[in-house]
Amino acid sequence: MSLSTRQQIRTLVRSRRQAISSNQQNMHANDLVVRVSQLSALNTAKKVALYLAKDGELDTLPTIHWLWTQDIETYLPVIHPFSKGQLLFLRYDQNTVLIRNRYQILEPKLSQCAICPVSQLDIIFTPLVAFDASGQRLGMGGGYYDRTLAPWENTPVGPTAIGLAHDCQQIDALPTESWDIPLETIITPSKTWHWSK
Repeated sequence: MSLSTRQQIRTLVRSRRQAISSNQQNMHANDLVVRVSQLSALNTAKKVALYLAKDGELDTLPTIHWLWTQDIETYLPVIHPFSKGQLLFLRYDQNTVLIRNRYQILEPKLSQCAICPVSQLDIIFTPLVAFDASGQRLGMGGGYYDRTLAPWENTPVGPTAIGLAHDCQQIDALPTESWDIPLETIITPSKTWHWSK
């Protein structure tokens, strides 16, 4: 399918996401904490990457705060200053200074000592615009997460990628490209989806 079709899906699903009321957003964020707390992958996880919500995305802050209570280190993505299209992951805690990146998304101020190599992350919770019943995800189009996850696809080592989304972000079937990385797990407020590779 064409790029325009993918863009049409982005526009449609983003409008659904943006229409969610603040009360519903709060409920969904709390439902997410419950679902994440039930993940078996968290039993051994020490370092977990998330993101800060924007544009109606599922709010991760309550989950981040819960992870802190479990003594699990949390990390946020930062756009790499030198390697185009790449992400770094920096430690995030109560004292982290946040700045806005070129997409107006809050990210930790770059500090070399706060960087965690992707190979040392146990879980990467990824944002997405849309997903389908086979675990395909559609991002914003920049390819940042596909590039981050590509080296770990089909390997037994490295971080586990788990998508986070509102239920309304599911569509029947996504058009896919060769670089798209499907997810083994996607969590919505009402369900945890699992697929085997």
